[in-house]
Amino acid sequence: MTRNHLLAAACALACGTTLSPLASAQNAGRSVQDVVQRADRLEITTNDGLYLIKPYSSSIVETSFVPRGERFEPASHAVVLAPAAPAVSFKQDANSIEYATAGLVVTITKSPFQIAYSYKGKALVAEKAGYLKQGATESIEFALDQSEALYGAGARAVGMNRRGNRFTLYNKAHYGYSTRSELLNYTMPLAMSSKLYALHFDNGQIGTLDFDSKKNNSLAYETIGGRKTYQVIAGDTWQDVVGNYTSLTGKQPMPPRWAFGNFASRFGYHSEQEARATIAKYRAEQVPVDAIIFDLYWFGKEVKGTMGNLAFDQDTFPTAKKMIADFQTDGVKTILITEPFVLTTSSKWQEAVDKKVLGTDAAGKPLTYDFYFGNTGLIDVFSPAGRDWFWNIYKGLQQQGVAGWWGDLGEPEVHPAGMRHATGTADQVHNLYGHEWAKLIFDGYRKDIPGQRPFILMRAGYSGSQRFGMIPWSGDVERSWGGLQSQPEIALQMGMQGAGYMHSDLGGFAGAMLDDELYTRWLQYGVFQPIFRPHAQDDVASEPVFREDATKRLAREAVRLRYSLLPYNYTLAFDNNQLGLPLMRPMLYEEPDNEAMRTVASAYLWGNELLVAPITEPGARRKEVYLPKRSAWFDFNSGRRYNGGITAVVPVALDHIPVFVRAGAFLPMVEPVQTTRDYSTAKLTLHYYHDRSVAAGSGKLYDDDGATPQAYEQGKYELLTFASKLAGKELAISVNSELGKQYAGKARSIALRVHNINAKPAAVRVDGKPAGFKWDGARQLLTVPVAAKAGAASAVAITLAGGDAG
Repeated sequence: MTRNHLLAAACALACGTTLSPLASAQNAGRSVQDVVQRADRLEITTNDGLYLIKPYSSSIVETSFVPRGERFEPASHAVVLAPAAPAVSFKQDANSIEYATAGLVVTITKSPFQIAYSYKGKALVAEKAGYLKQGATESIEFALDQSEALYGAGARAVGMNRRGNRFTLYNKAHYGYSTRSELLNYTMPLAMSSKLYALHFDNGQIGTLDFDSKKNNSLAYETIGGRKTYQVIAGDTWQDVVGNYTSLTGKQPMPPRWAFGNFASRFGYHSEQEARATIAKYRAEQVPVDAIIFDLYWFGKEVKGTMGNLAFDQDTFPTAKKMIADFQTDGVKTILITEPFVLTTSSKWQEAVDKKVLGTDAAGKPLTYDFYFGNTGLIDVFSPAGRDWFWNIYKGLQQQGVAGWWGDLGEPEVHPAGMRHATGTADQVHNLYGHEWAKLIFDGYRKDIPGQRPFILMRAGYSGSQRFGMIPWSGDVERSWGGLQSQPEIALQMGMQGAGYMHSDLGGFAGAMLDDELYTRWLQYGVFQPIFRPHAQDDVASEPVFREDATKRLAREAVRLRYSLLPYNYTLAFDNNQLGLPLMRPMLYEEPDNEAMRTVASAYLWGNELLVAPITEPGARRKEVYLPKRSAWFDFNSGRRYNGGITAVVPVALDHIPVFVRAGAFLPMVEPVQTTRDYSTAKLTLHYYHDRSVAAGSGKLYDDDGATPQAYEQGKYELLTFASKLAGKELAISVNSELGKQYAGKARSIALRVHNINAKPAAVRVDGKPAGFKWDGARQLLTVPVAAKAGAASAVAITLAGGDAG
């Protein structure tokens, strides 16, 4: 089945017609012939093939089917976890087999044949028809409970509960999408369930993922070929499920700290003069900025005909290396766009042909074709020659001072089915292209630039691409309120699927809509998404410094808040790196058993301590926000306290969006700087949100040099931990420091700000000694200065008075 036939079939089924019926219940023709328990797996021979069941841990098990006459393909593009060979038990009787770890249990019914999975006594999912081959299509079908919600399948905008949809697995751009997009740049063969399990279909070839579109309680994966392998990943919480999945497919490395700052970006800066003037404008307007991104004009004066030059145009960028150095001196990093297309009109075309770095036709000649930018070839990132050639270009530009890379059009945007790559046909490797592209850059840094964290901005990837440091964005979203409305869902879903840095072009990309309210609300939302990067077509300015004064003022405040939150945000990056925790987390994380939370994307958690409710409609003056029941909550801006477990109707102001802080939370912040080059936690403001309902609270701050890869593993870090304890009238707050063996501690002064103190404390002591403090009765805010000292614990004891001690 060709790609076009597969896509057409997917569309036909989505529209209500039938492609080919799957077996209605069991595969009645499959029977067990032999069962063998190996040291690391269970082998079940059937009349039509071989099942291999291999545990990776007590929470992850892999099942592969090898049809009779085929060989097992062990190589996975997604999985990097080495099986831990957990303790297993094996039982067999006349009609069933049980193969169990301490958590996951695999039960095989011999007749009618079926494989079912449970976790700690709770049924998860079972194969329905199991593996089937019909014509050129191979499929695996599972039975669903009637009530479970489904998530996954990569980047889509269809609603948080994605059950009822049939998804094409073919990375493809959707220019100018708004509230709904069924197919975007970054698909994944991954299904996640409200029953706290995930099914990952470990095959990079194109296909479809059917989330019960026929309303027959079925989940089906279909493909044109490749591995018949899937993993079942389980856990006690959503944090466990996502953590286990990212252990399986790889954790995201820490990005450079400057990636958490503000970016100057548009389509695009036409000249060195224009770029220098833009950064000068940021500095003059006192809007913090850490990087400037150059779209395709850096290598050509025109949009068409120049792609593939991959070198600065000497006419428009006469002193590019000096420009980059000057920006670096000013604390601004330079990021360049690159595409995998080499046009036949580009300066590198003949070199690419001579060095055999391009995808070919069936005869082995470079395959050329027309698309929007011109007549082109495509770099074969699957071949050693293609990878080496492309990496050497990156390395040369990095030696000129370039600090980060934007990989665009990496689906690839146009990818003829007739193209051949070193490892397969276009349709066999299409969804892996962005994944391998990110890998070649990541591997190049590890080999040739090991002391620098790469920055890799791309819009297309595959399961596990996060382990290469890929920072994905949501593509060419329309500059509209509808475009904004779809963004939280996309980011939340992708975070659950391991891609924790999914974000959007702030302000929207496509179209000439000039709407200052929309722009303001999008940037205010951007404060609480992983990357803060306004970007758009340049018919309307994307940079805040070029907006009218009132909008510029509001944008500046949003950017300054982003920089003030750097200690908290950078710690979220650490948790993502170590635990796989998304930076943006859906409300179902808080209340997984609350069916109402399964569909919510209008509010979300930013880390564990902040709840964010973006304003996505024009003229909003109030917003309903559900506040989870596990905590009381405080309005981040007004300080007002709300009980948890209620839907609050909150007023909406133009200068901020609704944000709430969990009772008992610690929120480390700093004064904003103009660039993260000047960032320091030597003067820290530590907010604590006291509440009588919280007997004990905790928090942390992770710090390192912001640049060294694997700084934590090398012992080049400091980890501050915060704790609170309330006993009667005594509120104790402690700060402790864990220093890595290769890290020098710094003297640090802390301004401790304790919220919700409604009466002046009777006494405050710091490290056992009476301390000066300020109590603001109007704001119910207590401020206690903690003097600077390096690497030592601090203890603050507050004797409460009045209602605080009740």
